[in-house]
Parts: sequence; structure tokens; C-alpha cells
Amino acid sequence: MSTKTQSAEGAMVEYVTAMIGGQLFGLPISRVQDVFMPERVTRVPLSSREIAGVLNLRGRIVTVVDMRARLGLPKAEDGKVPMAVGVDLRGESYGLLIDQIGEVLRLPEAGMEENPVNLDPRMAKLAGGVHRLDGQLMVVLDVDRVLELKTEVQMAA
Repeated sequence: MSTKTQSAEGAMVEYVTAMIGGQLFGLPISRVQDVFMPERVTRVPLSSREIAGVLNLRGRIVTVVDMRARLGLPKAEDGKVPMAVGVDLRGESYGLLIDQIGEVLRLPEAGMEENPVNLDPRMAKLAGGVHRLDGQLMVVLDVDRVLELKTEVQMAA
């Protein structure tokens, strides 16, 4: 399944949108496997704070990544149950914990811009660019960068 389609406006790309800490993010739809409500997340001893734990999703063990922690944001205080976006990287399954799932947006590929210089550095290191929408900025998450999880031991080496 391709996320790029040709139209009169040029190449179009589809994104699954998500809210994390009040910011709109987009994930390329080609990288999204599913969207689910995480249940019974088991904490992994000695894992980094970005790893919320693991869960069993239809017989697959899924590593759950807390996107608020990954972005350096505080834990949500609103009491809402987070959602998760399922992605794969090199045959491993991951669930990205988000505050709220949005809609699928179909945007022109040419409309994506480089990260603005004033974009929060914590977001910029995980972003592959931005789209300016009506009244807000959608940060396009680079799934490969998001899943570059380095432990303290790996960083010291």
C-alpha cells in the first residue's frame, strides 16, 4: 500500500494525526499498522523512562513507547486513558502512546517544509518536517528516529 498518490495538485501523502501534549503530530500512514487502546502494560525493570513497558497485542509482544517521555513532556494530568499507534521497525512491533488519535489527512507532498528554526529541539530531533495547516503546525514524526531508543549503557559506549 502506497501513501503517495498522484492528483492534479501533484503527489499526495496521507498522515494519521495524533495529539501529544497539545501539539498536532502526523505519522505517515504507510508506517502505521493499527491504533489501539493499550491494556495491561507490563513495566520492564531497568528500562529507560521512555519505555512504558510491553503488552500482548493479538499474540505479539509489543514494546510500548511513552511519546510524552520521548518528547520530554510531563505526564498527562487529565486522567484520560492514552491511545497507542502500532508501528513496526525491522520486524519488531512498537506501540507509541499518544494522548488522542485524530483523523487521516491527505496533504500535498510539496507542502511539507523543513523544521522551523524555532521548533522545540526535543520535537525537531524526532521530526522529518512540518506541514502548515489552518491555524496550526503539524509536526511529521520520523518513525525511525522516534524508535532510536538508546539506553544509558549504549550512550556511554
